Amino acid sequence: MSVFILVLQSLLVLYFGFSGVAKVIGAQYWVDMFTHLRLPQWFRVVTGIVQLIGAGALIVGYWMPGAIAGAGVWLGITMLIACLTHVQVKDSIGKTMPALVFAGLNVTLVILNAGM
Repeated sequence: MSVFILVLQSLLVLYFGFSGVAKVIGAQYWVDMFTHLRLPQWFRVVTGIVQLIGAGALIVGYWMPGAIAGAGVWLGITMLIACLTHVQVKDSIGKTMPALVFAGLNVTLVILNAGM
Protein backbone atom coordinates (compact mmCIF):
# COMPACT_ATOMS: atom_id res chain seq x y z
CA MET A 1 0.00 0.00 0.00
CA SER A 2 1.39 3.38 -0.97
CA VAL A 3 2.11 6.19 1.44
CA PHE A 4 -0.38 8.40 -0.43
CA ILE A 5 -3.19 5.92 0.17
CA LEU A 6 -2.30 5.67 3.87
CA VAL A 7 -2.26 9.46 4.24
CA LEU A 8 -5.58 9.85 2.40
CA GLN A 9 -7.14 7.03 4.40
CA SER A 10 -5.92 8.58 7.66
CA LEU A 11 -7.22 12.03 6.68
CA LEU A 12 -10.64 10.54 5.99
CA VAL A 13 -10.61 8.58 9.26
CA LEU A 14 -9.88 11.78 11.17
CA TYR A 15 -12.44 13.90 9.33
CA PHE A 16 -15.30 11.41 9.47
CA GLY A 17 -14.43 10.37 13.02
CA PHE A 18 -14.50 13.93 14.34
CA SER A 19 -17.45 14.95 12.15
CA GLY A 20 -19.45 11.88 13.17
CA VAL A 21 -18.84 12.45 16.89
CA ALA A 22 -19.70 16.15 16.54
CA LYS A 23 -23.00 15.28 14.86
CA VAL A 24 -23.91 12.61 17.42
CA ILE A 25 -23.17 14.81 20.44
CA GLY A 26 -25.00 17.78 18.91
CA ALA A 27 -22.24 20.32 18.29
CA GLN A 28 -23.93 23.65 17.65
CA TYR A 29 -22.46 23.99 14.15
CA TRP A 30 -24.12 20.75 13.04
CA VAL A 31 -27.40 21.51 14.82
CA ASP A 32 -27.53 24.83 12.94
CA MET A 33 -26.47 23.20 9.65
CA PHE A 34 -29.20 20.54 9.77
CA THR A 35 -31.76 23.21 10.67
CA HIS A 36 -30.57 25.26 7.68
CA LEU A 37 -30.82 22.18 5.45
CA ARG A 38 -34.38 21.64 6.74
CA LEU A 39 -33.52 18.21 8.07
CA PRO A 40 -34.74 16.84 11.41
CA GLN A 41 -32.23 16.64 14.25
CA TRP A 42 -32.64 12.86 14.54
CA PHE A 43 -31.25 12.66 10.99
CA ARG A 44 -28.14 14.53 12.19
CA VAL A 45 -27.56 11.76 14.73
CA VAL A 46 -28.14 9.05 12.10
CA THR A 47 -25.72 10.82 9.75
CA GLY A 48 -23.13 10.94 12.52
CA ILE A 49 -23.51 7.22 13.14
CA VAL A 50 -23.19 6.53 9.39
CA GLN A 51 -19.96 8.55 9.35
CA LEU A 52 -18.60 6.74 12.42
CA ILE A 53 -19.33 3.37 10.81
CA GLY A 54 -17.48 4.53 7.69
CA ALA A 55 -14.52 5.78 9.75
CA GLY A 56 -14.46 2.46 11.59
CA ALA A 57 -14.43 0.55 8.32
CA LEU A 58 -11.51 2.71 7.13
CA ILE A 59 -9.66 1.80 10.34
CA VAL A 60 -10.32 -1.89 9.67
CA GLY A 61 -8.84 -1.22 6.24
CA TYR A 62 -5.39 -0.76 7.78
CA TRP A 63 -5.35 -4.52 8.39
CA MET A 64 -7.86 -5.66 5.75
CA PRO A 65 -7.35 -3.51 2.63
CA GLY A 66 -10.51 -4.87 1.05
CA ALA A 67 -12.56 -2.90 3.58
CA ILE A 68 -11.23 0.41 2.25
CA ALA A 69 -13.21 0.30 -0.99
CA GLY A 70 -16.46 -0.50 0.81
CA ALA A 71 -15.89 2.30 3.31
CA GLY A 72 -15.04 4.71 0.50
CA VAL A 73 -18.25 3.87 -1.37
CA TRP A 74 -20.28 4.14 1.88
CA LEU A 75 -18.83 7.56 2.75
CA GLY A 76 -18.76 8.75 -0.87
CA ILE A 77 -22.50 8.12 -1.22
CA THR A 78 -23.06 9.92 2.08
CA MET A 79 -21.20 12.96 0.76
CA LEU A 80 -23.00 12.90 -2.59
CA ILE A 81 -26.30 12.97 -0.70
CA ALA A 82 -24.94 15.92 1.29
CA CYS A 83 -24.13 17.71 -1.99
CA LEU A 84 -27.65 17.12 -3.30
CA THR A 85 -29.11 18.39 -0.04
CA HIS A 86 -27.10 21.61 -0.32
CA VAL A 87 -28.30 22.04 -3.91
CA GLN A 88 -31.90 21.42 -2.84
CA VAL A 89 -31.81 24.34 -0.39
CA LYS A 90 -30.00 26.47 -2.98
CA ASP A 91 -26.78 26.85 -1.00
CA SER A 92 -23.83 28.62 -2.58
CA ILE A 93 -21.01 26.61 -4.10
CA GLY A 94 -18.91 27.62 -1.09
CA LYS A 95 -21.25 25.80 1.28
CA THR A 96 -21.55 22.81 -1.04
CA MET A 97 -17.83 22.49 -1.82
CA PRO A 98 -16.69 20.70 1.39
CA ALA A 99 -19.14 17.84 0.77
CA LEU A 100 -18.10 17.72 -2.89
CA VAL A 101 -14.39 17.63 -1.98
CA PHE A 102 -14.88 14.80 0.52
CA ALA A 103 -17.00 12.88 -2.00
CA GLY A 104 -14.12 13.24 -4.47
CA LEU A 105 -11.55 12.12 -1.90
CA ASN A 106 -13.60 9.00 -1.21
CA VAL A 107 -13.92 8.27 -4.93
CA THR A 108 -10.14 8.68 -5.23
CA LEU A 109 -9.59 6.26 -2.36
CA VAL A 110 -11.91 3.69 -3.97
CA ILE A 111 -10.14 3.98 -7.35
CA LEU A 112 -6.68 3.69 -5.77
CA ASN A 113 -7.78 0.57 -3.88
CA ALA A 114 -9.52 -1.13 -6.79
CA GLY A 115 -8.51 -4.75 -6.93
CA MET A 116 -7.01 -4.93 -3.41
